[in-house]
Amino acid sequence: MTLRYAYNTNGAANHRLDDALRLIADAGYAGVALTLDHHHLDPFAGDWERECERVARLLGDLGLGSVIETGARYLLDPRQKHEPTLITPDAEGRARRVAFLNRALDVAKRLGSETVSFWAGVPKAGVDHAQACVWMNEGLEQVLDHAEAVGVDASFEPEPGMLIETVADYDALAARHPRLRLALDTGHCLVTQDIEPADAIRRYATRLGTVAIEDMRRGDHTHLPFGQGDMDMPAVLNALDAIGFTRLVCVELSRESPRAHAAIPESIDYLRNLAR
Repeated sequence: MTLRYAYNTNGAANHRLDDALRLIADAGYAGVALTLDHHHLDPFAGDWERECERVARLLGDLGLGSVIETGARYLLDPRQKHEPTLITPDAEGRARRVAFLNRALDVAKRLGSETVSFWAGVPKAGVDHAQACVWMNEGLEQVLDHAEAVGVDASFEPEPGMLIETVADYDALAARHPRLRLALDTGHCLVTQDIEPADAIRRYATRLGTVAIEDMRRGDHTHLPFGQGDMDMPAVLNALDAIGFTRLVCVELSRESPRAHAAIPESIDYLRNLAR
């Protein structure tokens, strides 16, 4: 089986979206993990629907599938990274995050994307854990209702340092929200060190909405080019192949934007060489 690779546009943040998509397609990827941002299909622009139509045509022309990512740093608040979130104490802020995630689902519907990936957020100092969980569950129900209405999978990403940071945390969440799929970033397993990445792939085979790959060092949440960390990439790819994973496998190199023109082809060449 041949895995379908995508490249995340958060690793091409210095490029215009169209240029990034063409670089990704020219390198031979099957898709793109499109991180919605102020300069990459701004979901709050007045013409967002028309832009969706245009980007959908371009993706079709380039033969690219897509996943929608929602981890833009300053899209909702220019002064606070990744804020507001599902667990922000301010109710209006939480509502803005839910509205953004629902808009991301609308974008995904228009692009024919496989899923929308999102996370919980970092608890603010002084926020009670139980209260943060209440807020998160309330927001999740709204997002999942909208996902069901538009017919797009919603996939939750455990993120180191956030309220939900391990796949075990996701287990408890999915028990309460069975419609919620898992967005597995294999590198995060090396950071939290609660499960080996290949084991996570096998254990959650039926729940995977999307998978992100990169290299990473154990205990260090830094996305690295392949070959620079501790990731057993052959084991990860073999596990994906063994479960018959047909969705996009997304390369996420968020720190490589200054050299995206090189990182994009280098990454897929590395993966192809492993396959050989």
